[in-house]
Amino acid sequence: MVRGPEPAPVSPERFAALWCSLAPIGRAGSDGGYLRYTWSPADLAAREWFVEEALDRDLTVETDRNGNLTAWWGDPAAGDAVLTGSHLDSVPHGGGYDGALGVVSGLLAVDALRSDAGGVAPPRAIGVAVFVEEEGARFGVPCLGTRLLTGAVEPQTALALRDADGVSFAEAMAAAELDPTGVGPDPAALARLGAFVELHIEQGRALVDLAAPVGVAQGIWPHGRWRLEITGEANHAGTTRLVDRRDPMVTCAHLVLGANQQARERGAQATVGRLAVTPNATNAVPAGVTAWLDARAADEPALRALVDAVAAQTLEQAGRDGTGVEFTEESLSPAVVFDPGLRERLRELLDAPVLATAAGHDAGVLAAHVPTAMLFVRNPTGVSHSPAEHASDVDCALGVEALARTLRDLAWR
Repeated sequence: MVRGPEPAPVSPERFAALWCSLAPIGRAGSDGGYLRYTWSPADLAAREWFVEEALDRDLTVETDRNGNLTAWWGDPAAGDAVLTGSHLDSVPHGGGYDGALGVVSGLLAVDALRSDAGGVAPPRAIGVAVFVEEEGARFGVPCLGTRLLTGAVEPQTALALRDADGVSFAEAMAAAELDPTGVGPDPAALARLGAFVELHIEQGRALVDLAAPVGVAQGIWPHGRWRLEITGEANHAGTTRLVDRRDPMVTCAHLVLGANQQARERGAQATVGRLAVTPNATNAVPAGVTAWLDARAADEPALRALVDAVAAQTLEQAGRDGTGVEFTEESLSPAVVFDPGLRERLRELLDAPVLATAAGHDAGVLAAHVPTAMLFVRNPTGVSHSPAEHASDVDCALGVEALARTLRDLAWR
């Protein structure tokens, strides 16, 4: 068996040097959080950073029909290529490691392999990807780049999505000098892939409890997003008697509490983290509230039961409040079990623990089409989607080394 080049050690300083070149892009405000919304100036600057870093390494950069970027070492047209990478967009005021760690680690893993490869490309090309709109923070649908790539979202549905300012996905894509008329599934691009491995900061504390710097993912809980349009009657906050009100905010408050109660009772997760209120005035009873429910559970029947219970409870409360509720599913990601053979191979190769996650990832979308695995890097606090998100340079360097060994094992197998 040809084992390929021995990956060079990756020092914490080497990781920090590349990390610090990306870290300032999109950082907003004194809290240290990030605002990298898809095709915003910050996101475009981060994409430009990636392209420049790839070209500095003599990698070939592609932009696919959906705006996803890939930097290739070797020729992917030969087939059975090995892909890694993640995303650079963020949630509002999110942390710097979510997604970006996988991109930086992919570039450094290629560096570690190339140092002993003598300029010879691997027998199976290695790519580092940057996927579009993974967080769904601008257009509302997570993992949109991979959903379009795999055909999980219809092109016309995606193109019609609008951000908070009314800008459509198609308009934003065109403003970024990309052609929106070509979006959609790309079976040929998927067919040339032999495996995908995404490295990500752990969004939890399991690796802390296991005293392990790196872990291998078992799978992803099913999860989805639902939008609730709660309608009532605008009125004066001072002169309208409570008994005469049709207040959608009261219904929304019961939604939040009810979702929390139902999730606790079922060992699941439910979050209402975003609201839009009309007219959004301090001294007015709202006319309407739009709320978004994020729900996750260990399996799909449990997820459906949770959402159905929340919906029934909210409709019952709306009847008492004299309000209306329209419940719309915006996205649903089924349960994912990563490729068992690949998962076991990496567990043995890296001598790493296996753990499940309730967080969605592009790897979860690609898993239905390509043998897929995930690596997690220890998060000392477990905090994610927050400026407090963090991983040590030492652990990140160990994550790069684990990814490099993984890529070698797959590209030279």
